[in-house]
Amino acid sequence: MSNRTIIILVLVLIGATAWLLLKSDGNIDMGGEKHGADALRSDETKVPAPITPTTENPANPKK
Repeated sequence: MSNRTIIILVLVLIGATAWLLLKSDGNIDMGGEKHGADALRSDETKVPAPITPTTENPANPKK
């Protein structure tokens, strides 16, 4: 392969990549792998579970 062929091939690949990103609006999730419930609700905002106060202290149980 000549240098000219390699340059043309690289430019075609860059153009195809840019076209695919523009066509898909570039909405890429870089959050990593999702498993279980996170995989099903990846587009929703995550809301933490409410904290309920307890009268018992598990580290120091009353006897």
